[in-house]
Amino acid sequence: MKTPRDFFKPLAIGAPAPMRDLPVRLERMIHFVPPHLDKVRAKVPNMAEGVDVMLANLEDAIPADAKDAARAGAIEMASMYDWQGKGTGFWSRVNPLNSPWFQEDVSELVLKAGHQLDVIMLPKVEGPWDIHFADQYVAQLEAKAGLTRPILFHAILETAQGMARVEEIALASPRMQGISLGPADLAADRKMKTTRVGGGHPFYRVIDDPNEDGSPRANAQQDPWHYTIARMVDACRMAGINAFYGPFGDISDLEACEQQFRNAFL
Repeated sequence: MKTPRDFFKPLAIGAPAPMRDLPVRLERMIHFVPPHLDKVRAKVPNMAEGVDVMLANLEDAIPADAKDAARAGAIEMASMYDWQGKGTGFWSRVNPLNSPWFQEDVSELVLKAGHQLDVIMLPKVEGPWDIHFADQYVAQLEAKAGLTRPILFHAILETAQGMARVEEIALASPRMQGISLGPADLAADRKMKTTRVGGGHPFYRVIDDPNEDGSPRANAQQDPWHYTIARMVDACRMAGINAFYGPFGDISDLEACEQQFRNAFL
């Protein structure tokens, strides 16, 4: 653990000093873009006018044979709009640290688009060691690129180990902007009996005590994420960073989607 005196020192000679306070910005929803698709990427300037955060997605939903094209598309996105001047956040979700694409994702983004990039989203973070590694690596790249503004990190919790280490992750670096929950991958890692992306599960219920007359017992579907979300929110607020929920898969069920997000932060 770094001492308080050293916590806000740059990790590389020539790298920008870490931020002591997060920028005040609207970040109500993140708009994910698959940057390897030319038709979608062409819409970025128009879409950017109406969203809080535009994210170039390099990880999930990008086929292995399209990773290079997605990375190049993300760099092109950086020059398609005045992200810093107009205030729309420009983020990128890179591939996880244990993938063969992570280092090239980060190096290309920082060296070629770092002046426009606000946040790097790190998937499948399992402990503070992941943040420490990425922190040092990005500082070296920032120094090489001559950046004057540090790039922040947003971690996604997608494994039981990451969830168990959430407080350490939240406090791992002054680059930490926030943390999101990845319910689908977390459910898979926990071996939960659900295939839903967020929301409740039809078999996760509370049931009333038996009735004396044998009539049907009242029951209600419950949200299996209450504990996880509450712990993540507490860890984020303790560290002074932002807590985000995550995806809700059934976009046709608007009422359940709205209620899910209300439940997360009430």
